[in-house]
Amino acid sequence: MTVTIGIDIGSGAVKSTLFRVDGGEPQWLAKRCERIRRRDPMTLAQEGRDGVLAEAGLGLDEVDYIATTGEGENVKFATGHFYSMTTHARGGVFLHPGASAVVDIGALNGRAIYVDPRGKVLAYKMTSQCASGSGQFLENIARYLGVAIEEIGPLSQSSQNPEKCSSICAVLAETDVINMVSRGIATPDVLKGIHLSMASRIVKLLKVTGIKQGTALITGGLALDSGLLAAIQEEMVNEKVGVVAVSHPDSIYAGAIGAALWGAFRHAKLNGLRELAAA
Repeated sequence: MTVTIGIDIGSGAVKSTLFRVDGGEPQWLAKRCERIRRRDPMTLAQEGRDGVLAEAGLGLDEVDYIATTGEGENVKFATGHFYSMTTHARGGVFLHPGASAVVDIGALNGRAIYVDPRGKVLAYKMTSQCASGSGQFLENIARYLGVAIEEIGPLSQSSQNPEKCSSICAVLAETDVINMVSRGIATPDVLKGIHLSMASRIVKLLKVTGIKQGTALITGGLALDSGLLAAIQEEMVNEKVGVVAVSHPDSIYAGAIGAALWGAFRHAKLNGLRELAAA
C-alpha cells in the first residue's frame, strides 16, 4: 500500500490531493484548493499538504511520496516533481476513463493534450503566452463588466446575439470589449462572444494534435465555466470535429491527481529497484 500527496501549483491556485494506492487501485482520500490571491504559493503548498492529511486523519510519517507539478519544482518538502503535461493527462484519464484528450485551460494559457487510455501523452499543442484564451483574461473582462465569476457561464448561455471578439492578443481583445460596451452590446452577448473566440482557438489546438473522435475532458481553472464548455461544444460542431467536450466537478484537481498517481508509480518502481539491488 502506498500513500501519496499531489500538489499542483498553478498561476491562480494551489491544489492538493491525497491518495492511497493498494494493489494498483487508487483511492482518493482528500482534496484542497486555495486561490493564491497574492499569497505565497509555497506557504499554500504546505497548508495544502497539512490540510489533506488532517482531512484523512493521517500523519506526515504515513506518506510515502509527495509529488509536485506546475510551478511546484521548488517545494522543499516534495519527494519529486512531474511535468504538468503528464500530470494533467493522467489526472484527466482518472476523472474520465476513456477520454481521448485533455484540454487544460488555466490562468495564463491553454493546451490540448492527446492521450492514450493509460494517460500517456501522444501529442499536444499550447496557446501562445499572449493569447486571449486564459482564465486571467476572462477574470479581467468580468471585472470590467461588473460580473461575478460564477455569473459568467449562465450569462453567456443566455446570449441571443453574441459579438465575437476578433483579437488574439489579450490587450487588444480587452480594447475590443471596451468598444463593444461603448456600442451598447449587452453583457451576455459580450461574454458569449469571448467564449466563442476562446473556444475557436481551443478547437483548433485539438485539431492540430490529431484527435478526430472520442471525448475531451476540460481541466484547469475554467473547466467549470458552463458558458465556455457550451461554446466549445458549439465550435466542435461548426468545425466538424467529432469530439465531445465534457467537464467534471473535480476537473480543477486533474494536475494534482496526476502528480499523486505518478508519485505512487515512481515510488513502486524505486522500491522494486531497491529489492533487486538487495537480492
